[in-house]
Amino acid sequence: MESNELRKAGLKVTHPRMRILELLEQAKPRHMTAEDIYRLLLDQGEDIGLATVYRVLTQFESAGLVLKHNFESGQSVYELDRGQHHDHMVDIETGKIIEFESSEIEELQARIAEQHGYQIEEHSLVLYVRKKR
Repeated sequence: MESNELRKAGLKVTHPRMRILELLEQAKPRHMTAEDIYRLLLDQGEDIGLATVYRVLTQFESAGLVLKHNFESGQSVYELDRGQHHDHMVDIETGKIIEFESSEIEELQARIAEQHGYQIEEHSLVLYVRKKR
């Protein structure tokens, strides 16, 4: 993503927005908290405050550039909206987030909605998991 992506989303190109966008693009893992982003910015010598990070992430979410997830950990995590639907597993011991795709699960959900006389407009599936011992 680059500066014209910000403009297309109706956002003015600013240094904080560009830096936060770069960090989200390079994010490994792909899900980061605002605090994670803030710490990375500090480590890189950037003078961008935590309040600015939150404000930019909220703007990005409103503009459809990022997705915000509120998993059971209580902390919100953000990822770039790459336009492809995927679901999540959250390791309840480590907090690690695993993305996965399953056409079978998608088809089953659509079938269940249909059986009840509905069609799915949007959905989110999160599995809370623990490593087998």
